[in-house]
Amino acid sequence: MRLPVEALTAEAFRPFGDVISTEGRDWFSINNGSTQRFHDLAQVTVGDGRALISIFRATPLALPLRIALMEQHPLGSQTFVPLSPRPFLVVVAPPGDYDNDALRCFITRPGEGVNYHPGVWHHPVIALQGESDFLVVDRGGEGNNCIEITVDEACQHSVAT
Repeated sequence: MRLPVEALTAEAFRPFGDVISTEGRDWFSINNGSTQRFHDLAQVTVGDGRALISIFRATPLALPLRIALMEQHPLGSQTFVPLSPRPFLVVVAPPGDYDNDALRCFITRPGEGVNYHPGVWHHPVIALQGESDFLVVDRGGEGNNCIEITVDEACQHSVAT
């Protein structure tokens, strides 16, 4: 099954999380007018935990990619902000019981990031154009905040750009 790749828009991605981008967003001036602050671009959720700030260095995976592994973070959100001007792929399914038929794939524009809402199923980060660093904000603390599943081989979608 071939999974179509969609352009990432705030409206299309809303059921899964937030698009992190300055395009079309309000801002206000700070630092004596030398800085524009694009405020509150994602709703980061950590519950009773604490926020973790990490850098993930992702190596591109061979395309077409078979979607064999999905994960979710039930206790908090997870944010990916690229530190290079490269697009990446975002494969998601709604929270709840994993529904392979509800799988969607988005491609970001260079510099655009995403924030997955708690419980949203997603594929691990998919870099496209060379090794890519991502600033990642997620939840640390008590409890299991990472659940992974292996998708049955007969049900696996493939993705190619």
